[in-house]
Amino acid sequence: MTTEEEQAVPAARARHARPTAWRAVAGRLSWGLADQAASSLTNFAVGIYVARSLGLTAFGVFSLAWVTYGVVLSVSRGIATDPLVVRFSGVPEPSWREASARATGTALGTGLALGALSLGVGLAAGGRLGFAFAGLGLVLPGLLLQDAWRFTFFAAGDGRKAFVNDLAWGIALVPALVLAARVGSVTAFVLAWGGSAGAAAAYGCLQSRIRPRVTGLRTWLREHRDLGYRYLVENVGVSGAAQLRAYGLGAIVGVGAVGVVRGAELLLGPFLAVVMGLSLVTVAEAARVLRQAPGRLGTFCLWLSLGQAVAALLWGAALLFVPDGLGELVLGDVWPAASELIVPAALGVAGVGLGIGAASGLRALAAARRSLRCQLFASACYVGGGLGGAALGGTVGSAWGVAAATVCGSAVWWWQMRSALREYHPPPISKVRTP
Repeated sequence: MTTEEEQAVPAARARHARPTAWRAVAGRLSWGLADQAASSLTNFAVGIYVARSLGLTAFGVFSLAWVTYGVVLSVSRGIATDPLVVRFSGVPEPSWREASARATGTALGTGLALGALSLGVGLAAGGRLGFAFAGLGLVLPGLLLQDAWRFTFFAAGDGRKAFVNDLAWGIALVPALVLAARVGSVTAFVLAWGGSAGAAAAYGCLQSRIRPRVTGLRTWLREHRDLGYRYLVENVGVSGAAQLRAYGLGAIVGVGAVGVVRGAELLLGPFLAVVMGLSLVTVAEAARVLRQAPGRLGTFCLWLSLGQAVAALLWGAALLFVPDGLGELVLGDVWPAASELIVPAALGVAGVGLGIGAASGLRALAAARRSLRCQLFASACYVGGGLGGAALGGTVGSAWGVAAATVCGSAVWWWQMRSALREYHPPPISKVRTP
Protein backbone atom coordinates (compact mmCIF):
# COMPACT_ATOMS: atom_id res chain seq x y z
CA MET A 1 0.00 0.00 0.00
CA THR A 2 1.39 3.39 -0.97
CA THR A 3 1.80 6.30 1.40
CA GLU A 4 -1.13 8.12 -0.22
CA GLU A 5 -3.35 5.07 0.23
CA GLU A 6 -2.30 4.71 3.86
CA GLN A 7 -3.28 8.32 4.51
CA ALA A 8 -6.60 7.93 2.70
CA VAL A 9 -7.79 5.08 4.96
CA PRO A 10 -8.11 7.14 8.18
CA ALA A 11 -9.76 9.97 6.24
CA ALA A 12 -12.34 7.57 4.78
CA ARG A 13 -13.01 6.13 8.20
CA ALA A 14 -13.51 9.63 9.62
CA ARG A 15 -16.00 10.50 6.85
CA HIS A 16 -17.93 7.31 7.56
CA ALA A 17 -17.86 7.83 11.33
CA ARG A 18 -19.20 11.39 11.16
CA PRO A 19 -22.71 10.56 9.83
CA THR A 20 -22.84 7.53 12.08
CA ALA A 21 -22.10 9.73 15.12
CA TRP A 22 -24.77 12.23 14.07
CA ARG A 23 -27.29 9.41 13.68
CA ALA A 24 -26.46 8.27 17.20
CA VAL A 25 -26.95 11.81 18.53
CA ALA A 26 -30.26 12.12 16.66
CA GLY A 27 -31.39 8.80 18.10
CA ARG A 28 -30.64 9.88 21.68
CA LEU A 29 -32.35 13.24 21.12
CA SER A 30 -35.39 11.46 19.69
CA TRP A 31 -35.73 9.30 22.79
CA GLY A 32 -35.40 12.43 24.89
CA LEU A 33 -38.28 14.03 23.02
CA ALA A 34 -40.38 10.86 23.22
CA ASP A 35 -39.75 10.53 26.94
CA GLN A 36 -40.64 14.13 27.68
CA ALA A 37 -43.71 13.83 25.49
CA ALA A 38 -44.90 11.00 27.73
CA SER A 39 -43.99 12.95 30.88
CA SER A 40 -45.59 16.18 29.70
CA LEU A 41 -48.70 14.37 28.55
CA THR A 42 -49.00 12.99 32.06
CA ASN A 43 -48.59 16.44 33.62
CA PHE A 44 -50.94 17.96 31.06
CA ALA A 45 -53.62 15.37 31.83
CA VAL A 46 -53.30 16.02 35.56
CA GLY A 47 -53.51 19.78 35.10
CA ILE A 48 -56.51 19.64 32.79
CA TYR A 49 -58.34 17.12 34.96
CA VAL A 50 -57.81 19.16 38.12
CA ALA A 51 -58.74 22.44 36.42
CA ARG A 52 -62.00 21.01 35.10
CA SER A 53 -62.84 19.04 38.25
CA LEU A 54 -62.11 21.55 41.01
CA GLY A 55 -62.45 25.04 39.54
CA LEU A 56 -60.15 28.05 39.45
CA THR A 57 -59.46 28.58 43.18
CA ALA A 58 -58.81 24.91 43.99
CA PHE A 59 -56.66 24.69 40.88
CA GLY A 60 -54.63 27.60 42.27
CA VAL A 61 -54.07 25.62 45.50
CA PHE A 62 -52.97 22.59 43.49
CA SER A 63 -50.64 24.80 41.45
CA LEU A 64 -48.95 26.09 44.62
CA ALA A 65 -48.24 22.49 45.66
CA TRP A 66 -47.00 21.79 42.13
CA VAL A 67 -44.61 24.76 42.20
CA THR A 68 -43.31 23.67 45.61
CA TYR A 69 -42.61 20.21 44.21
CA GLY A 70 -40.59 21.94 41.49
CA VAL A 71 -38.34 23.49 44.14
CA VAL A 72 -37.76 20.15 45.83
CA LEU A 73 -37.11 18.52 42.46
CA SER A 74 -34.48 21.13 41.66
CA VAL A 75 -32.71 20.33 44.94
CA SER A 76 -32.62 16.64 44.06
CA ARG A 77 -31.36 17.26 40.55
CA GLY A 78 -28.69 19.69 41.70
CA ILE A 79 -27.04 17.35 44.19
CA ALA A 80 -27.87 13.98 42.63
CA THR A 81 -28.53 13.70 38.91
CA ASP A 82 -26.85 16.82 37.47
CA PRO A 83 -23.36 15.72 38.62
CA LEU A 84 -24.20 12.22 37.37
CA VAL A 85 -25.01 13.46 33.86
CA VAL A 86 -21.96 15.73 33.68
CA ARG A 87 -19.41 13.19 34.92
CA PHE A 88 -20.85 9.77 34.04
CA SER A 89 -22.35 10.17 30.56
CA GLY A 90 -20.81 7.65 28.18
CA VAL A 91 -18.52 6.04 30.75
CA PRO A 92 -18.00 2.25 31.07
CA GLU A 93 -21.00 0.41 32.51
CA PRO A 94 -19.44 -0.57 35.88
CA SER A 95 -18.68 3.09 36.62
CA TRP A 96 -22.16 4.10 35.54
CA ARG A 97 -23.86 1.47 37.69
CA GLU A 98 -21.90 2.41 40.80
CA ALA A 99 -22.56 6.11 40.30
CA SER A 100 -26.24 5.52 39.51
CA ALA A 101 -26.80 3.56 42.71
CA ARG A 102 -25.45 6.43 44.79
CA ALA A 103 -27.12 9.18 42.74
CA THR A 104 -30.57 7.57 42.92
CA GLY A 105 -30.00 6.89 46.61
CA THR A 106 -29.25 10.58 47.07
CA ALA A 107 -32.49 11.50 45.29
CA LEU A 108 -34.48 9.06 47.42
CA GLY A 109 -32.89 10.31 50.64
CA THR A 110 -33.67 13.89 49.64
CA GLY A 111 -37.30 12.92 49.05
CA LEU A 112 -37.57 11.24 52.44
CA ALA A 113 -36.09 14.21 54.30
CA LEU A 114 -37.97 17.00 52.54
CA GLY A 115 -41.11 14.91 52.35
CA ALA A 116 -41.15 14.57 56.13
CA LEU A 117 -40.73 18.35 56.42
CA SER A 118 -43.62 19.02 54.01
CA LEU A 119 -45.83 16.52 55.83
CA GLY A 120 -45.18 18.13 59.21
CA VAL A 121 -45.71 21.69 57.97
CA GLY A 122 -48.87 20.71 56.12
CA LEU A 123 -50.45 18.95 59.08
CA ALA A 124 -49.59 21.85 61.36
CA ALA A 125 -51.08 24.42 58.96
CA GLY A 126 -54.27 22.49 58.25
CA GLY A 127 -56.92 23.64 55.82
CA ARG A 128 -57.11 22.84 52.12
CA LEU A 129 -53.63 24.18 51.35
CA GLY A 130 -52.06 22.53 54.41
CA PHE A 131 -53.49 19.09 53.65
CA ALA A 132 -52.36 19.41 50.03
CA PHE A 133 -48.79 19.97 51.27
CA ALA A 134 -49.13 17.04 53.66
CA GLY A 135 -50.12 14.84 50.73
CA LEU A 136 -47.16 16.17 48.75
CA GLY A 137 -44.85 15.15 51.60
CA LEU A 138 -46.09 11.56 51.40
CA VAL A 139 -45.38 11.19 47.69
CA LEU A 140 -42.14 13.18 47.36
CA PRO A 141 -39.78 10.17 47.74
CA GLY A 142 -41.40 8.37 44.83
CA LEU A 143 -41.56 11.51 42.68
CA LEU A 144 -37.86 12.28 43.12
CA LEU A 145 -36.73 8.70 42.58
CA GLN A 146 -38.77 8.38 39.39
CA ASP A 147 -37.20 11.57 38.03
CA ALA A 148 -33.72 10.33 38.98
CA TRP A 149 -34.18 7.15 36.93
CA ARG A 150 -34.86 9.23 33.85
CA PHE A 151 -31.54 11.07 34.07
CA THR A 152 -29.75 7.87 34.99
CA PHE A 153 -30.95 6.17 31.80
CA PHE A 154 -30.03 9.16 29.64
CA ALA A 155 -26.55 9.28 31.14
CA ALA A 156 -26.16 5.69 29.92
CA GLY A 157 -27.43 6.69 26.47
CA ASP A 158 -30.52 4.49 26.89
CA GLY A 159 -33.41 6.94 26.60
CA ARG A 160 -35.78 4.14 25.61
CA LYS A 161 -35.92 2.95 29.22
CA ALA A 162 -36.72 6.46 30.43
CA PHE A 163 -39.57 6.63 27.92
CA VAL A 164 -40.96 3.28 29.04
CA ASN A 165 -40.77 4.37 32.68
CA ASP A 166 -42.71 7.58 32.03
CA LEU A 167 -45.22 5.59 30.01
CA ALA A 168 -45.69 3.28 33.00
CA TRP A 169 -46.34 6.35 35.16
CA GLY A 170 -49.01 7.54 32.74
CA ILE A 171 -50.74 4.14 32.74
CA ALA A 172 -50.77 3.99 36.55
CA LEU A 173 -52.12 7.54 36.67
CA VAL A 174 -55.38 6.74 34.87
CA PRO A 175 -57.09 4.70 37.63
CA ALA A 176 -55.55 6.96 40.27
CA LEU A 177 -57.17 10.05 38.75
CA VAL A 178 -60.54 8.30 38.55
CA LEU A 179 -60.38 7.56 42.27
CA ALA A 180 -59.27 11.12 43.04
CA ALA A 181 -62.20 12.54 41.08
CA ARG A 182 -64.60 10.52 43.22
CA VAL A 183 -63.06 12.00 46.37
CA GLY A 184 -63.08 15.47 44.85
CA SER A 185 -60.33 17.17 46.88
CA VAL A 186 -57.00 18.78 46.01
CA THR A 187 -55.18 16.38 48.36
CA ALA A 188 -56.67 13.37 46.57
CA PHE A 189 -55.31 14.60 43.24
CA VAL A 190 -51.88 15.24 44.77
CA LEU A 191 -51.80 11.68 46.14
CA ALA A 192 -52.98 10.22 42.83
CA TRP A 193 -50.33 12.08 40.86
CA GLY A 194 -47.47 11.31 43.24
CA GLY A 195 -48.56 7.76 44.10
CA SER A 196 -48.54 6.72 40.45
CA ALA A 197 -45.04 8.22 40.14
CA GLY A 198 -43.97 6.03 43.07
CA ALA A 199 -45.16 2.96 41.16
CA ALA A 200 -43.04 4.02 38.17
CA ALA A 201 -40.06 4.59 40.49
CA ALA A 202 -40.33 1.01 41.73
CA TYR A 203 -40.45 -0.18 38.14
CA GLY A 204 -37.25 1.78 37.45
CA CYS A 205 -35.44 -0.43 39.94
CA LEU A 206 -36.50 -3.47 37.91
CA GLN A 207 -35.50 -1.84 34.62
CA SER A 208 -32.00 -0.91 35.75
CA ARG A 209 -31.45 -3.80 38.16
CA ILE A 210 -29.91 -1.21 40.46
CA ARG A 211 -30.93 -0.67 44.06
CA PRO A 212 -30.75 2.97 45.18
CA ARG A 213 -28.08 3.24 47.85
CA VAL A 214 -29.28 5.79 50.39
CA THR A 215 -26.25 5.01 52.54
CA GLY A 216 -24.05 6.40 49.77
CA LEU A 217 -25.59 9.85 50.05
CA ARG A 218 -22.79 11.37 52.12
CA THR A 219 -20.08 9.91 49.91
CA TRP A 220 -21.80 11.19 46.78
CA LEU A 221 -22.20 14.69 48.19
CA ARG A 222 -18.58 14.78 49.33
CA GLU A 223 -17.13 13.55 46.01
CA HIS A 224 -19.19 15.95 43.89
CA ARG A 225 -19.48 18.95 46.17
CA ASP A 226 -17.58 21.12 43.68
CA LEU A 227 -20.49 20.74 41.24
CA GLY A 228 -23.39 19.59 43.38
CA TYR A 229 -23.69 22.54 45.75
CA ARG A 230 -23.40 25.09 42.93
CA TYR A 231 -25.94 23.21 40.83
CA LEU A 232 -28.16 23.02 43.91
CA VAL A 233 -28.16 26.79 44.31
CA GLU A 234 -28.54 27.24 40.56
CA ASN A 235 -31.52 24.88 40.28
CA VAL A 236 -33.21 26.25 43.39
CA GLY A 237 -32.75 29.68 41.87
CA VAL A 238 -34.88 28.56 38.92
CA SER A 239 -37.66 26.84 40.83
CA GLY A 240 -37.43 29.18 43.81
CA ALA A 241 -37.95 32.14 41.51
CA ALA A 242 -41.05 30.45 40.08
CA GLN A 243 -42.33 29.81 43.60
CA LEU A 244 -41.69 33.38 44.73
CA ARG A 245 -43.48 34.67 41.67
CA ALA A 246 -46.43 32.32 42.30
CA TYR A 247 -46.78 33.26 45.97
CA GLY A 248 -46.21 36.95 45.21
CA LEU A 249 -48.74 36.89 42.39
CA GLY A 250 -51.25 35.24 44.70
CA ALA A 251 -50.67 37.93 47.32
CA ILE A 252 -50.83 40.85 44.87
CA VAL A 253 -53.60 39.70 42.53
CA GLY A 254 -55.19 36.63 44.19
CA VAL A 255 -54.81 32.84 44.29
CA GLY A 256 -56.91 32.57 41.14
CA ALA A 257 -54.14 34.38 39.23
CA VAL A 258 -51.77 31.50 40.00
CA GLY A 259 -54.25 29.15 38.35
CA VAL A 260 -54.45 31.45 35.31
CA VAL A 261 -50.66 31.39 34.87
CA ARG A 262 -50.67 27.61 35.24
CA GLY A 263 -53.41 27.44 32.62
CA ALA A 264 -51.26 29.41 30.17
CA GLU A 265 -48.39 27.03 30.86
CA LEU A 266 -50.67 24.12 30.02
CA LEU A 267 -51.47 25.73 26.67
CA LEU A 268 -47.73 25.76 25.98
CA GLY A 269 -47.46 22.20 27.27
CA PRO A 270 -46.75 20.42 23.94
CA PHE A 271 -43.91 22.80 23.13
CA LEU A 272 -42.58 22.71 26.69
CA ALA A 273 -42.48 18.93 26.24
CA VAL A 274 -39.97 19.49 23.44
CA VAL A 275 -37.90 21.88 25.56
CA MET A 276 -37.86 19.60 28.58
CA GLY A 277 -37.23 16.55 26.43
CA LEU A 278 -34.17 18.12 24.88
CA SER A 279 -32.96 19.30 28.29
CA LEU A 280 -32.80 15.68 29.42
CA VAL A 281 -30.13 14.91 26.85
CA THR A 282 -28.52 18.20 25.81
CA VAL A 283 -26.04 18.32 28.70
CA ALA A 284 -25.03 14.71 28.09
CA GLU A 285 -24.69 15.37 24.35
CA ALA A 286 -22.75 18.59 24.93
CA ALA A 287 -20.39 16.64 27.20
CA ARG A 288 -19.88 14.10 24.41
CA VAL A 289 -19.23 16.85 21.85
CA LEU A 290 -16.71 18.41 24.22
CA ARG A 291 -14.82 15.12 24.59
CA GLN A 292 -14.82 14.29 20.88
CA ALA A 293 -14.64 17.70 19.14
CA PRO A 294 -14.28 20.64 21.55
CA GLY A 295 -14.26 23.18 18.72
CA ARG A 296 -17.83 22.26 17.76
CA LEU A 297 -19.37 22.85 21.18
CA GLY A 298 -20.23 26.51 20.55
CA THR A 299 -21.94 25.74 17.23
CA PHE A 300 -23.87 22.86 18.76
CA CYS A 301 -25.17 25.07 21.57
CA LEU A 302 -26.03 27.96 19.24
CA TRP A 303 -28.19 25.85 16.94
CA LEU A 304 -29.82 24.29 19.98
CA SER A 305 -30.85 27.71 21.29
CA LEU A 306 -32.04 29.11 17.97
CA GLY A 307 -34.10 26.03 17.20
CA GLN A 308 -35.96 26.16 20.50
CA ALA A 309 -36.60 29.90 20.35
CA VAL A 310 -38.05 29.75 16.84
CA ALA A 311 -40.18 26.72 17.73
CA ALA A 312 -41.61 28.55 20.76
CA LEU A 313 -42.64 31.51 18.63
CA LEU A 314 -44.30 29.26 16.05
CA TRP A 315 -46.22 27.39 18.74
CA GLY A 316 -47.39 30.63 20.34
CA ALA A 317 -48.56 31.90 16.96
CA ALA A 318 -50.55 28.70 16.43
CA LEU A 319 -52.26 29.09 19.82
CA LEU A 320 -53.65 32.47 18.77
CA PHE A 321 -55.93 30.68 16.30
CA VAL A 322 -57.45 28.27 18.84
CA PRO A 323 -61.25 28.82 18.93
CA ASP A 324 -62.76 29.84 22.26
CA GLY A 325 -65.01 26.79 22.22
CA LEU A 326 -62.03 24.44 22.02
CA GLY A 327 -60.14 26.38 24.68
CA GLU A 328 -63.09 26.20 27.07
CA LEU A 329 -63.41 22.50 26.39
CA VAL A 330 -59.81 22.00 27.49
CA LEU A 331 -59.44 24.46 30.38
CA GLY A 332 -63.03 25.22 31.34
CA ASP A 333 -63.39 28.46 33.31
CA VAL A 334 -59.61 29.00 33.25
CA TRP A 335 -59.54 29.56 29.45
CA PRO A 336 -60.77 33.19 29.14
CA ALA A 337 -58.08 34.58 31.43
CA ALA A 338 -55.33 32.15 30.34
CA SER A 339 -55.82 32.97 26.64
CA GLU A 340 -54.82 36.59 27.34
CA LEU A 341 -51.35 35.38 28.36
CA ILE A 342 -50.55 33.45 25.18
CA VAL A 343 -48.36 36.12 23.52
CA PRO A 344 -46.24 37.11 26.56
CA ALA A 345 -46.01 33.50 27.72
CA ALA A 346 -44.76 32.35 24.31
CA LEU A 347 -42.22 35.17 24.20
CA GLY A 348 -41.08 34.19 27.68
CA VAL A 349 -40.52 30.59 26.64
CA ALA A 350 -38.68 31.77 23.52
CA GLY A 351 -36.44 33.89 25.75
CA VAL A 352 -35.66 30.87 27.88
CA GLY A 353 -34.93 28.84 24.75
CA LEU A 354 -32.33 31.37 23.63
CA GLY A 355 -30.30 30.61 26.73
CA ILE A 356 -30.72 26.83 26.95
CA GLY A 357 -27.88 26.06 24.56
CA ALA A 358 -25.46 28.25 26.52
CA ALA A 359 -26.60 26.70 29.80
CA SER A 360 -25.99 23.20 28.42
CA GLY A 361 -22.55 24.23 27.22
CA LEU A 362 -21.57 25.65 30.61
CA ARG A 363 -22.73 22.42 32.28
CA ALA A 364 -20.67 20.34 29.85
CA LEU A 365 -17.63 22.53 30.54
CA ALA A 366 -18.24 22.01 34.28
CA ALA A 367 -18.10 25.80 34.61
CA ALA A 368 -20.27 25.68 37.72
CA ARG A 369 -19.24 29.11 38.98
CA ARG A 370 -20.21 30.81 35.75
CA SER A 371 -23.51 28.97 35.40
CA LEU A 372 -24.34 29.80 39.02
CA ARG A 373 -23.81 33.52 38.40
CA CYS A 374 -25.97 33.35 35.30
CA GLN A 375 -28.80 31.57 37.03
CA LEU A 376 -28.83 33.88 40.04
CA PHE A 377 -29.02 36.88 37.72
CA ALA A 378 -31.74 35.27 35.57
CA SER A 379 -33.76 34.28 38.65
CA ALA A 380 -33.55 37.79 40.09
CA CYS A 381 -34.78 39.19 36.77
CA TYR A 382 -37.61 36.64 36.69
CA VAL A 383 -38.87 37.50 40.17
CA GLY A 384 -38.44 41.23 39.65
CA GLY A 385 -40.14 41.20 36.27
CA GLY A 386 -42.95 38.91 37.39
CA LEU A 387 -43.83 40.75 40.58
CA GLY A 388 -43.13 44.23 39.23
CA GLY A 389 -45.36 43.50 36.27
CA ALA A 390 -48.05 42.15 38.60
CA ALA A 391 -48.01 45.34 40.66
CA LEU A 392 -48.31 47.47 37.52
CA GLY A 393 -50.59 45.38 35.33
CA GLY A 394 -51.96 42.39 37.22
CA THR A 395 -51.64 38.88 35.78
CA VAL A 396 -51.00 40.08 32.21
CA GLY A 397 -48.39 42.57 33.40
CA SER A 398 -46.64 39.78 35.29
CA ALA A 399 -46.45 37.69 32.11
CA TRP A 400 -44.92 40.55 30.14
CA GLY A 401 -42.43 41.23 32.92
CA VAL A 402 -41.32 37.60 32.85
CA ALA A 403 -40.93 37.70 29.04
CA ALA A 404 -38.56 40.66 29.28
CA ALA A 405 -36.65 39.02 32.12
CA THR A 406 -35.98 35.81 30.19
CA VAL A 407 -34.42 37.66 27.27
CA CYS A 408 -32.10 39.56 29.61
CA GLY A 409 -31.14 36.34 31.36
CA SER A 410 -30.31 34.56 28.09
CA ALA A 411 -27.97 37.38 27.05
CA VAL A 412 -25.97 36.83 30.23
CA TRP A 413 -25.88 33.07 29.67
CA TRP A 414 -24.24 33.54 26.26
CA TRP A 415 -21.80 36.13 27.54
CA GLN A 416 -20.55 33.67 30.16
CA MET A 417 -20.54 30.80 27.65
CA ARG A 418 -18.23 32.69 25.29
CA SER A 419 -15.88 33.49 28.18
CA ALA A 420 -15.80 29.85 29.28
CA LEU A 421 -15.01 28.65 25.75
CA ARG A 422 -12.07 31.04 25.53
CA GLU A 423 -10.69 29.76 28.82
CA TYR A 424 -11.17 26.06 28.03
CA HIS A 425 -8.05 24.03 27.26
CA PRO A 426 -8.68 20.49 25.96
CA PRO A 427 -6.77 17.69 27.68
CA PRO A 428 -4.03 15.88 25.73
CA ILE A 429 -5.44 13.51 23.10
CA SER A 430 -4.04 10.48 24.92
CA LYS A 431 -6.19 11.31 27.95
CA VAL A 432 -9.47 11.91 26.10
CA ARG A 433 -12.03 9.22 26.88
CA THR A 434 -14.07 7.88 24.00
CA PRO A 435 -17.62 6.85 24.95
